Amino acid sequence: MFKTIAFLFLMTAPVTALTQSEGFYSFKVKTLEGEDFDLSSLKGKKVMVVNTASKCGFTPQYEDLQTLHDQYGQKLVILGFPANNFARQEPGNALEIRQFCTDKYDVTFPLMEKISVKGDDMHPLYQWLTSKEKNGVMDSEVKWNFQKYLIDENGKLVDVIMTREKPGSERVINWITAE
Repeated sequence: MFKTIAFLFLMTAPVTALTQSEGFYSFKVKTLEGEDFDLSSLKGKKVMVVNTASKCGFTPQYEDLQTLHDQYGQKLVILGFPANNFARQEPGNALEIRQFCTDKYDVTFPLMEKISVKGDDMHPLYQWLTSKEKNGVMDSEVKWNFQKYLIDENGKLVDVIMTREKPGSERVINWITAE
């Protein structure tokens, strides 16, 4: 009996690892305009997932994110997820968020629908990003706006960049440019 259980475990272990590494690509989200966006379309690119807010002391990071998008858009996709979880710093609706990001920061990288990044109503993508059980790499907690999650070309979570670290930090640039 023990041999049978051990054999079954060994036979399913690679499948579990495969599921965790491809988990990021299983998500479908909505853009700020309400269109479907399939994360599997990002296979082969590095991705930075960032929760954003328009009325935060870190809101100027939109400019840094746009600079990264302009400089490294062939290798990196930035996905902004507006969220109102911290001090109600993203109160706007989709139209207001789009107008603010366009008028103030000329944002052209993809912005997704406004979601929750913590709590009982946490979006499933953020449940995956923050749970080692789901992402297979690490547990984390979204502590504030503009926290950045780095996903490699294979859909594997590789790092969390906290809010105070700018999107264009040396560590992030080194990760983007590494082959």
